[in-house]
Amino acid sequence: MTTTAVDPAQAGAGRAIPVLDDDPFSRETLENPLPFQEKLREAGPVAYLSKYNAYAIGRFDNLSEAVSNWQGFMSGRGVGLEKPWHARGLLQMDPPEHDMPREVLQEILSARVLRSMTDQCMERAGTLIDELLAGKDSGDVVDVDAFGDIGSVFPVNFFPDASGIKEEGREKLVEYADYIFNQVGPRNELAAESKCPAAEMTAWANAKCQRENLNEEGFGADIWAAADRGEILHDFAPLLTRSLVTAGVDTTVYGISSLLYGLATSPGQWEALRNNPGLKRVAFDEALRWESPVQQMFRETSEDTDVEGFIIPAESRVMMCFGAANRDPRRWDNPEKFDLSRDPSGHLAFGMGIHQCVGQHAARLQATCLLEQLIPKVAKIEVACEHGVSRHHNNALRGWASIPLRFTLA
Repeated sequence: MTTTAVDPAQAGAGRAIPVLDDDPFSRETLENPLPFQEKLREAGPVAYLSKYNAYAIGRFDNLSEAVSNWQGFMSGRGVGLEKPWHARGLLQMDPPEHDMPREVLQEILSARVLRSMTDQCMERAGTLIDELLAGKDSGDVVDVDAFGDIGSVFPVNFFPDASGIKEEGREKLVEYADYIFNQVGPRNELAAESKCPAAEMTAWANAKCQRENLNEEGFGADIWAAADRGEILHDFAPLLTRSLVTAGVDTTVYGISSLLYGLATSPGQWEALRNNPGLKRVAFDEALRWESPVQQMFRETSEDTDVEGFIIPAESRVMMCFGAANRDPRRWDNPEKFDLSRDPSGHLAFGMGIHQCVGQHAARLQATCLLEQLIPKVAKIEVACEHGVSRHHNNALRGWASIPLRFTLA
């Protein structure tokens, strides 16, 4: 139920903030968040979530401004609904604490550095695709699971490789990241289900990112080298390595899975990409806009904060709904459509401002290399079994459990 009322905290302060009684973390909403996100956008520039005593922003322009305003909407007090949220990755830091670690990671994960890894990424992508298509000829069909066979496999190998994470136990990375992102929401059944292995998994992740357990080359070794140079504290080195891998795996897993699903379900888009392979990056960014792997995160207001005349009180938790903003019809024509003819740049799937995703170049590299391998080998992509497509629920992520596709070979 949606009502419009004056939040008690708002009496006499600015315009009456619309109140939403919906639960954005219910199973029903996580399965299909679009109806809630439309309500949020249409309610106004900001809405009050009565179930959680929190606020939410879902319109593109308002959210772009909010996520760029780190002074007013702080990350340093946690990015989850509940506070305090104790994880101390880069996203949970504000300046000045944030500045030097961010500079270190930006250099380590720069576009220039990632370009030097293109051959390695292409080789991994080629091996994966060739194994899936082995023994088949032109015109043959191959059934694959875009999530189980590709999306959840490639990033779990390439990105830990690049980070210097040794192979043993890598399959736990997706499970660990799922646990971390579930803590963004309320203490619901999803968060409770994730708590069982929490201590064991956190200890495992910490151990994997210690200097002695990393390969001699990779992003992890580069982070430890920055600590040796005094650019960051040594205590930050395993934390930054862990947060880099945590944030870089599941989001890329779901981004690549959504990309393949969009190409399979949107008439003419795979053909358009094959006719113009230069659209590879556009295709991935459009998938990120369309599905937004990270659906929402929270910030906290540092003071009474004005959003178009609506005053959010100081020390309030505010849900930044990226999924809603990336489908805002005020910003995008036909936003529900996966369309390679549009310019998706400017989407908020990677955030904006000082907290914009530092690993975005790595995600784009993986997606474009996969497409580079698929384009000459696959003439047609379609859903093999519509009722077999299923979602994995997470309090922050737009996840997948299965995407059965059929490839017709070129």
